[in-house]
Amino acid sequence: MRLVLLGLPGAGKGTQGDQISEKYGIPHISTGSIIREAIAAGADLGQEANGYISKGELIPDELALQVVYERIVQPDCSKGWILDGFPRTVLQARALDQRLAQSGLRVQKAFDIRVTQAEAIERIAKRRMCSRCGAVYHLEHYRAKGKGVCDACGGELYRRSDDTEETARRRLAVYMRQTHPVVHYYAQDGRLFSIDGVRPIDQVFADVDHYLNMLVDEDSVGEAQ
Repeated sequence: MRLVLLGLPGAGKGTQGDQISEKYGIPHISTGSIIREAIAAGADLGQEANGYISKGELIPDELALQVVYERIVQPDCSKGWILDGFPRTVLQARALDQRLAQSGLRVQKAFDIRVTQAEAIERIAKRRMCSRCGAVYHLEHYRAKGKGVCDACGGELYRRSDDTEETARRRLAVYMRQTHPVVHYYAQDGRLFSIDGVRPIDQVFADVDHYLNMLVDEDSVGEAQ
C-alpha cells in the first residue's frame, strides 16, 4: 500500500496519515520530520539539506527525492508507506514515479483532503502541538482533556511559531502555486481520490478507508492470480 496525502496546510493530512498507519501497519512518513531527523543524525544528505534550509531556500527536487527514497526503502516500509508533505511539485511527483518504476512499483493512490482556505487558516491559527510526542490538538474542535497538556503523554502543549494567520495565508499561497498542480498530476491517470475534509475526523477516515479497502481487495485478487 503506497499512498500520498495531499491537501492544504491544516487539512488534516497528519491526522489521517496516523489513522491509516495504525490500522494498516505501514509507516506514516512526514518529509519534514525525516529531513529534521537526517539533519540531527548528521547524515550527509541531512547536512546537504540543512545547507539550503539554513539560508531559507527550498531543497532541490533531486535532493528531496533522495531523502524520501532512502526512507521508503527501509525494512519497515516493505509492506507500504504513506507520504505526507511529498511530492510538493509535479516534477517531484514525476521523479518519484520514475524512481519507483525502476523497482516495478508505483504510488497506488493519492488522497486530496479538501477544506476551504478559510477553514485551513482557522485550523492552523488554533492548532496546538504536544512538545513531547507531537500530538496535534485544536482549541475548539479537538481539545485536550487536561488544560494545556497532552492526553497521551502529559507533555506541554504549545503553539508553533509559524501557526499564525499571516503565515498560514503565505503557506496557502505557496501550496496553491507549487503543490496543487500535483492533484491534477495524479488525477490524470485515475490515482486521485478527493475527500471532504470539513467533517469530524472519523467521518473523513471512513471515506479514506473505503478506498483503502478497495485497494486491499485489488491486491488480494492479484495475489490469487
